[in-house]
Amino acid sequence: MKVPPFLKKRDKIGIVAPAGNIPGGLSDAIKLLETWGLEVFVGKSVNSFFHQFAGDDELRTLDLQNMLDDSSIKAVFAARGGYGTVRIIDQIDFSTFAGNPKWVIGFSDITVLHSHIQALFGIATVHGQMPLTIPDATKTSLETLRKALFGEELSYQYTSRYENKNGYGEGILTGGNLAVLLSISGSISEVDYTGKILFIEDVGEYYYSIDRMLRMLKRAGKLKDLKGLIVGAFTALKDREPSFGFSVPEMVIGLVEEYGYPVATDFPAGHIDNNKTLVLGKRVALRIQEKSVTLNYL
Repeated sequence: MKVPPFLKKRDKIGIVAPAGNIPGGLSDAIKLLETWGLEVFVGKSVNSFFHQFAGDDELRTLDLQNMLDDSSIKAVFAARGGYGTVRIIDQIDFSTFAGNPKWVIGFSDITVLHSHIQALFGIATVHGQMPLTIPDATKTSLETLRKALFGEELSYQYTSRYENKNGYGEGILTGGNLAVLLSISGSISEVDYTGKILFIEDVGEYYYSIDRMLRMLKRAGKLKDLKGLIVGAFTALKDREPSFGFSVPEMVIGLVEEYGYPVATDFPAGHIDNNKTLVLGKRVALRIQEKSVTLNYL
């Protein structure tokens, strides 16, 4: 796996919107990034509107392409998620980027970019807070983002509120939003899960829909050869009457009980204010003992 150069003060970074539009502006995020010593360049898509998108597909494609190709820009933030990255991914030429990697940052719909870049080019990317989520983000989560981008040590130790599956595993960290991972399954953008540590999170889905997506992954053989599984935040989930009856941790652990790898639940990453940063595409060690979870980068 290739790791892009870490940022340093006075570096120029770009903000682009490959998916949903930005109704309220990004002044808080820009101010924060400037306090980190970075020069911020805002792409045309950030202030563009086309239905629910940040400009039409052509504009968003061109904006992201320019950010990836511009050698003066050392990192590219996705302004927000929503929906739309999959509509433009096949029009992006990554050849310049592959020869001169830079950090790509975002989560949710940006899982398309993370997975595509990892699958085809073996380049690490950052799953973390985006400019739209920065005003509501915890200071702790923003500090993990800064540390990841500037190359400072990043490790996590926490106590889960739910049952875990004990064990130890090492592997390349991959994953992101569960529904988005399913939407690119079978495409060139899908990462080979074999030997990986898989991270999943989601928002706004029905409980039964989460169960269905997890079972699709299992039946497709995606879960059997993992080295570990990390279950992040599953927020704003919907239920029906009668209730589905199982929590997400119960669904996951019940489904992969037969496999030998560890499973962490309640990891603080996803659609939450305390969305801790994960560097996807780097090798990690996952150690679980009862409700104690440790994740270290190797």
